[in-house]
Amino acid sequence: MFAAFPLLVLPVLVYNLIVLTLTGGFSAFDASTRMSQELFVIQMTSRAAWPVSLGDLLLAAALVVLFIELLKSTTSRRIAIVNHSLSMILFIVCLVEFLLAPAFATSTFFLLTIMVLLDVLAGFIVTIVSARRDVDFSPDGV
Repeated sequence: MFAAFPLLVLPVLVYNLIVLTLTGGFSAFDASTRMSQELFVIQMTSRAAWPVSLGDLLLAAALVVLFIELLKSTTSRRIAIVNHSLSMILFIVCLVEFLLAPAFATSTFFLLTIMVLLDVLAGFIVTIVSARRDVDFSPDGV
């Protein structure tokens, strides 16, 4: 049953939890400030300072999760169809949050929503391609 669970729900859930800790919750307008707030600075070899924010860390983690999801979408088991359906529901939830709640109108959440959309598209495309490969289209069926 774990294979049916879309892992991209984890970064979306983390974003939701971060937003809920803001005063005002989902209607908070300072979510982009929280996401772009500098957590630490990494000194590069070129002596440049690289400030890392909470949004940067969340997007990096989401990219790793997206890679795992893309690997999971290559399976052609029946459970993959359930995963694709749940990923579609997650995309709809993300889209509604992005469009209707001010706290989700940030670049970080927009990029998370795009990652969920890419997971949905990749899953359906891989499923269609593998199904076409398994079906025989020859007229005599040989």
